[in-house]
Amino acid sequence: MFLGTFVTTVVAVSLPTLGPALQLTYSEALWVQAAYVLTMSVFLIPVGRLADKHGLMRFYLIGVGIFGIFSVACALAFSGPFLIVVRCLQGAGAGFMAATSPALVTAVFPPSERGRGLGLNAMAGYLGLMAGPPIGGLIVSHTSWRWIFIVNVPLVAIILANGWRLMGTERHDRASARQGTVVTGRPLDWTGTALLAAVLVTLLVPLISVPFWGWLSPLTLGLLGGFLVLLGAFVAFERRVSDPLLNLDLVVKNRVFAAGTMAALLNYAAVYGISTFTAVFLQISEGYAAQDAGLLLLTQPFFMVALSPIFGRLSDRVGSQIPATAGMLLVAAGTAQLGLLPSPAPMWRVIVALAVVGVGMAAFSSPNTSSVMGAVKRSELSLASGFLGTMRTAGQGISVALLGAIAASGLGPTGGRVLFLGEAASEAAALSFSDGYRTAMLVAAGLAVAGALVSLVRGPRSK
Repeated sequence: MFLGTFVTTVVAVSLPTLGPALQLTYSEALWVQAAYVLTMSVFLIPVGRLADKHGLMRFYLIGVGIFGIFSVACALAFSGPFLIVVRCLQGAGAGFMAATSPALVTAVFPPSERGRGLGLNAMAGYLGLMAGPPIGGLIVSHTSWRWIFIVNVPLVAIILANGWRLMGTERHDRASARQGTVVTGRPLDWTGTALLAAVLVTLLVPLISVPFWGWLSPLTLGLLGGFLVLLGAFVAFERRVSDPLLNLDLVVKNRVFAAGTMAALLNYAAVYGISTFTAVFLQISEGYAAQDAGLLLLTQPFFMVALSPIFGRLSDRVGSQIPATAGMLLVAAGTAQLGLLPSPAPMWRVIVALAVVGVGMAAFSSPNTSSVMGAVKRSELSLASGFLGTMRTAGQGISVALLGAIAASGLGPTGGRVLFLGEAASEAAALSFSDGYRTAMLVAAGLAVAGALVSLVRGPRSK
C-alpha cells in the first residue's frame, strides 16, 4: 500500500525535473502519470477474480515482482514514449497489489479485528502520500531523477523475501478450505474483461484529459458517449453468463457492499482534487512559495496517517456506519471551510480546514473498507477489493475533471496548463481562479454530504 501511493506522489513532484531531462512534450508529461493510474484500474477486477480462485499471496507477489521490474525499467527510460509504456506495465503490477492487499489483510484478521488491520493498511497508503513529495524533492534536488524509481527496489526485495515465506501457509489454508467443497476450474470471463477494460478506458481517459480537451470537445463527448454504451453492454453480458467477471448481485442485492462502494466513489470525488487545487490556490492566488504550500498540505495526510488505525479499531467495536458517515460529514465541513475562505486567506484557517478533512478521511476510509470487505464471502475478497479500488479510481478521475473544470472555468483555454503544468497566471487570472476554487470546494462539500447519506443506507452492523 505504501509503494502504490508513494510512487504516484514522488513522480508528480519530480515531473518538472524529469520532463526537461527526457524532453517530454506537454501530452507526454500528462500521460506519464495517467498511464499508471489507467492501467492499474483496468487490472483491478480481473486480477481480483483470478486471485480469489488461485491464491491471494501468489498474485500479490506476482504484482510486487512486476512493479519492481518495471520500476527499474522506468529508471532506465531514455524517452517519453518508452517511459509511458513502462509506466503502464508498472501500473499493471500496482493493480495486482491493490486488488490483493486489502483482501490479504481481511483474510488473516478475525472479523472482530478486521477494522484494525485495514486501518494499518490504510495508514501505510497515506504514509506513502506524505512521504512522496519531500523524498521526491530531495532526490531531484541532490541526485538524478532516476533514483525516484530505484528507491522502490529495496522495498520490493523485502516484500518478496517475506512474502515467499508465507506461500506455504497460504497453500495449507487453501487446501483446508477446499475440503468438502467442489472446486471449479472455469476460465476467466474474457469477454466481460475486455468490455470492462473498454468501459474504464472510455470513462477515465476523457476525465483525465478534460482539463486540456474541454468538456464540449468532440473527443470528450464521443468517449463519454461510448462509455455509456459499453457500460450497458457490459451489464447485459454479465447478466447472461454463468460465471461472470463481476457478480452484479453484489451491487444490486448486497446493500452493505453497494452503499460502501458508492460512498467510496463520492468520497474520492470530493477529496482527491483538494491537494492539487489547494496547492495552486495557495501559490497563484495567495502568493505562497511552493515549499510553504507543500508543507501546509501535509496537514491533511498527517491526520489520515495518525488516526486511520484508531478509527479502524473503533469500527470493530461500533460497526462502520457511524464512523464512516461522521467521517464524510467532517470532509464536507472541511471542504466547506476551504470554499468560504476570505481573501487573503489566513494560514490558520487553511490548516484547520485541511485538518478537518484529514480527520474525516481517517474516520471514513478504514471503517468503510472493513464494511465492504466484510459484506462478501471469503472466496470474493479480492474481487471486492478490486471493485472498491475501481470505484476509488473513478472517483479520482471525476474529482480532477469536475473540480478542475469549475476551478479553472474563468481561465479559458489556458486553464489546464495553469493547473497542471505550473504556467504563470496573470493577476486577473489569479483572481478568477480564486473564485473558481472556492466554488469547486463548495461542490466538493456537496459531494461529501451525498456520500454521508449513501453511507447511512448501509444500515447498522450485521451480526
